[in-house]
Amino acid sequence: MGDKSTESNGVFEIDLKRIADRLLHRLWLIVLMSVVGAIAAFVFTFYCVTPLYQSSAMFYVNNSTISLGDTVIGGLSASDISASRGLVDSHIVILKARTTLNQIIDYKGLSRTPGELRAMISAAPVNSTEIFEVIVTSPDPYEAEQIASAITDILPKKIEEIIEGSSAQIVDRAIVASRPSSPSYTKNVAVGFLLGMFITVAVIVLRLLFDTIIRTEENVTQLTKYPVLAAVPNMLAPGKGKYYSYQSKKNAADAAAKKKGVLIGEEVSFVASEAYKLLRTKLQFSFADDGGARVLGLSSAMAGEGKSLTAVNLAYSLSQLNKRVILIDCDMRRPTLAEKMRLHKTPGLSNWLTGQENIMDLLQHCVLRDQKGVFDVITAGQTPPNPVELLSSEKMMKTLQLLRKSYDYILLDLPPVGEVSDALAVAGQVDGMLLVVRQDYCHRGALLETVKQFEFIESKILGVVYNCASDSGGGYGYKKYYKKYYKTYGYRRSTSARDNSVNVSKNDSEKA
Repeated sequence: MGDKSTESNGVFEIDLKRIADRLLHRLWLIVLMSVVGAIAAFVFTFYCVTPLYQSSAMFYVNNSTISLGDTVIGGLSASDISASRGLVDSHIVILKARTTLNQIIDYKGLSRTPGELRAMISAAPVNSTEIFEVIVTSPDPYEAEQIASAITDILPKKIEEIIEGSSAQIVDRAIVASRPSSPSYTKNVAVGFLLGMFITVAVIVLRLLFDTIIRTEENVTQLTKYPVLAAVPNMLAPGKGKYYSYQSKKNAADAAAKKKGVLIGEEVSFVASEAYKLLRTKLQFSFADDGGARVLGLSSAMAGEGKSLTAVNLAYSLSQLNKRVILIDCDMRRPTLAEKMRLHKTPGLSNWLTGQENIMDLLQHCVLRDQKGVFDVITAGQTPPNPVELLSSEKMMKTLQLLRKSYDYILLDLPPVGEVSDALAVAGQVDGMLLVVRQDYCHRGALLETVKQFEFIESKILGVVYNCASDSGGGYGYKKYYKKYYKTYGYRRSTSARDNSVNVSKNDSEKA
């Protein structure tokens, strides 16, 4: 169970379970970078770190009182031993004094300054006794031994001159070191391994904490109170292409994909087919069974999330139940349905709302080659200068009322809320809204703002369609789809009200 710390806006959160899952998923990277860190530490130590050698000498601090020849008059007492221990620090200070260091330099003829020599010498008591050890460190083992030997010759005499009644007896003399004391390859490799691990884990955690992109279905449910009605696998070819965008240019792969109708059919994965059937079933349970027609709006937070693709597939899925379905492209700024489905772009909705066409002339019937699904489409038409005014007009409201008499489901493909406000203009006239959220694409803040906008106008949000779900992103464990799945639409223009799927009379159209 993961602990969470969430800000008031719900955008930033700390989920320990989510962090643990991400670290486990990136365990291979953590191990790899740890090994790289260990190798880098070894190479750096071998080529860049200068080996250092140490030579040491030990001294015993004597504080005996009165002696005559070889006979000790007053033997060592506990107070003498305690005083000797107290004199250790004094002897170390004398050792590092400038006068002592100059004597050592002159004695051995060293080309060192007192400051350099002081940095090479360290001294400390041995196990809190009256014995102290002097260690000399140098890149040259012979230089270290020479300096340590000079200290054993000079320091005892220097102490006797300065401290009366005290002396330093040599316990152990210096020798030439046979191997360097540093660097330690084992220690440095271990440090490199741990440092590589720490940096990798830190980067993974920080990227996770400050990642504003929606990566999983759980991200959606944590940000909003609305359920994920269906998770649809990736219906595009592998790559980072967008379905379409208001701002960026479409690449060649996207253009090729848009020229093909993407519907549920025999060549499409079973998982994708079941995802739309699940969405269809949940939508049916979202309304009371009063027999009335339903107007459903589909929108998204950002352009390129696949709402038009979702609208087309949902229309086809509903038509498989012998439902009368019409799909209207209300995105007059960037219409895509006509191109995706190979339909006539004009006349369309904008032409009808501006009084240029008869509504029956707008209807185009889409039939899949297997003849298993038929539904009608009204394209966006010519791009008007005032799409918001048209969508919020009284004629648009009357048009929806008119279509309710002839269809069971009216699907409105609305523009993304994060780009333009067109969707909000007509959202108040729908019975329910579906929000399409694309995995690894939609920003959390954009989704939250979209939800707030629809809630502000009191539009009923039915739920979320989680689009382009993958193994790592969806709760269903979907795999990416790399196989050919596109189906081609056929179409024919409606010239009269004789078709069984559309029963709009001329009188009704004149009223609208």
